[in-house]
Amino acid sequence: MSVREVNFDGLVGPTHNYSGLAHGNVASMSHEGLVANPREAALQGLEKMKSLMDAGYAQGVLPPQQRPDLGALRDLGFAGSDAQVLARAADEAPQVLRAVCSASSMWTANAATVTPSVDAPDGRAHFTPANLQSSFHRYLEPATTGRVLASIFADEARFAHHPVLPATPAFSDEGAANHTRLAGDHGEPGVHLYVYGRQAFGGDGIAPRRYPARQTLEASQAVARQHGLSDAQTVFAQQHPEAIDAGVFHNDVIAVGNGPVLLYHEVAFRDEQGTLDALRERMASPLIPVRVPVEAVSLDDAVASYLFNSQLLSNPDGTMTLVVPGECQEREAVWRCLQDHLLAGHNPISEVVVKDVKQSMRNGGGPACLRLRVALSEAERAALSGRVLLDDALHGELVAWVERHYRDRLAPADLADPALASETLAALDELTGLLRLGSVYPFQR
Repeated sequence: MSVREVNFDGLVGPTHNYSGLAHGNVASMSHEGLVANPREAALQGLEKMKSLMDAGYAQGVLPPQQRPDLGALRDLGFAGSDAQVLARAADEAPQVLRAVCSASSMWTANAATVTPSVDAPDGRAHFTPANLQSSFHRYLEPATTGRVLASIFADEARFAHHPVLPATPAFSDEGAANHTRLAGDHGEPGVHLYVYGRQAFGGDGIAPRRYPARQTLEASQAVARQHGLSDAQTVFAQQHPEAIDAGVFHNDVIAVGNGPVLLYHEVAFRDEQGTLDALRERMASPLIPVRVPVEAVSLDDAVASYLFNSQLLSNPDGTMTLVVPGECQEREAVWRCLQDHLLAGHNPISEVVVKDVKQSMRNGGGPACLRLRVALSEAERAALSGRVLLDDALHGELVAWVERHYRDRLAPADLADPALASETLAALDELTGLLRLGSVYPFQR
């Protein structure tokens, strides 16, 4: 069975803007109010996808959400025509308007948690969309996310879809950004590392003080139960509170794993040794931990550069490629760590590739945020519905689609423009035809 990891990147949506909506996301908060370039953002994402595809990695694409979410505004009491709803929201609740225009779904690491079929007791790949209840602008995503995933992974004999967890603080779930699967290779049974920020019920009360902990232990445990994973297949580790208070709002901002390799910062886990011991005990192949000490890269540098929000990709010869954002070159300590500690160290990481994703980075999302990893067998890849696996033809059509429909300038004040809403709906309607997804958006149903 040929199992390959497919990276499904989120297309950046036409309403990409800098509204500073994510409390605890330092980059998002610090760039609030700046003018964004949605066209450049989408093209940067597509260029990253294309370059990885050209390098031999399996690459997929996921569509953005319908924005602005006029249905959400109407549910909140804004009535009238689309233009009247937008105008009233801009006047009475500008932060709500910004939230319903967020393009945050481009960070598909938060879209869902996935268990490949090789690990599931029923031999199917399992999907649970994240409830993202910790912030209103992301809470709006799961319904459409679920429809998109069900449209692509439609074969019920091969794929299983689970309901979103209850959207309450006790079951706060942020998806694969807090989940890492480790195994000797993608076809080997794996161990699932779930990282949480707090316990809703019980616990010792040790939690971050400055920023909220978004993932709960209870949510991670519930997803593992939904997917049929046993205790021998799972490790639950608490994220270090100091990291969260430094701006590490998800585990994928401080650690990244793939195959047998776990690249992590010294302050990633509250119980570093206990986490490593539990992984070693459960893994069939030896764990290869790659530890970055705080003396080499401070927490501030880790957050500013998004070193750990890089993509760690497996190569056929057993080596690994690390795809880092351009900001890693701008921090001397980080770039030195990449050259002297990682590339020169005794580990499989043999190549560092730099990608420009500045439009995403300014909102707090690096290369790893932009993709959802799904390990699929050859038969499962053949069973995918729609046209979502990237090739040269699809890439060219998506670039042309972006250039036709996207603005090259968008300020928060522009979100009330009714023309933007019309432009976005027209673009998304064309996109679903291009990707052959069917009617996944509310306005199409």
